[in-house]
Amino acid sequence: MEFTGFDIVVIAVVVLVVLVLFAGIKTVPQGFRYTIERFGRYTRTLEPGLNLIVPFIERIGSKLNVMEQVLDVPTQEVITKDNASVTADAVAFYQILNAAQAAYQVADLENAILNLSMTNIRSVMGSMDLDELLSNRETINERLLHVVDDAVGPWGIKVTRVEIKDIRPPVDLVDAMARQMKAEREKRAQVLEAEGLRNAQILKAEGAKQAAILQAEGQREAAFRDAEARERLAEAEAKATRMVSEAIAAGDVQAINYFVAQKYTEALASVGSAPNSKVVLMPMEASSLIGSLGGIGAIAKEVFGEGSATPQRNRNIVRTTPQVTSPTQSQES
Repeated sequence: MEFTGFDIVVIAVVVLVVLVLFAGIKTVPQGFRYTIERFGRYTRTLEPGLNLIVPFIERIGSKLNVMEQVLDVPTQEVITKDNASVTADAVAFYQILNAAQAAYQVADLENAILNLSMTNIRSVMGSMDLDELLSNRETINERLLHVVDDAVGPWGIKVTRVEIKDIRPPVDLVDAMARQMKAEREKRAQVLEAEGLRNAQILKAEGAKQAAILQAEGQREAAFRDAEARERLAEAEAKATRMVSEAIAAGDVQAINYFVAQKYTEALASVGSAPNSKVVLMPMEASSLIGSLGGIGAIAKEVFGEGSATPQRNRNIVRTTPQVTSPTQSQES
């Protein structure tokens, strides 16, 4: 088949149209933004999806990733406020909010953010003491985030987070800190032990105090009851003595005989029941005791009557009472 000149022109036009369409249709993936330049000047930003541009007049300037990205800040040496040298590294998270500013306000965006982060890490950490630096990482992160985010704002960048990954003091400083921590813990242990001993002694003293108080109260109660018993006994003896005195005053001689015989018998029983007494010499007449016992019998007759069993028992007692030999009778024998 032979092509005429008209056919060749038509085919050329079709091919040119296809090429123009392919040059003017641009597909932007999700998470990216494309800047469009017309004769080298920024005109607009293409959003994700299918977009059309003017071929040969407009072109894509920059393809920017607007998803949140992470930037690893390398390890660097920092001198603290108290002249301690430490090494620290960090990580920064940022996101492009304005594609045009990120493309045309700064060159080499990642390198700019990296150097800005490193500079501010040295500034923030260098203004703090070592102890404060090691114990306040959240404060450091907040200060770094605030400073770096303010610095990259004109570039259309949002720094979402800056985190210090590791802070490493020198080895000799770590050893000194370990010794200090050990000394502090030993001091705390000694203080706690001393406080425990003090509390134990206080509790022991309080216990002894309570025991002494209870013992004194018990002794006081016992003494009170003993005094009350002696008072009752004294009252009973006084009452008995009064009754005997009244009987004597009334002319009853047998009452005093009964009283004297009772005391006499109690004294004789006490002397005779002593374990170390083998021979008892009484400086008194046996007839006195017998006479006293006779008085007791007479009183019993008056109280119980002639026919009662009690006088019989008293007479038996008189009959069975052992003979006590007086020293005078012993000498006469």
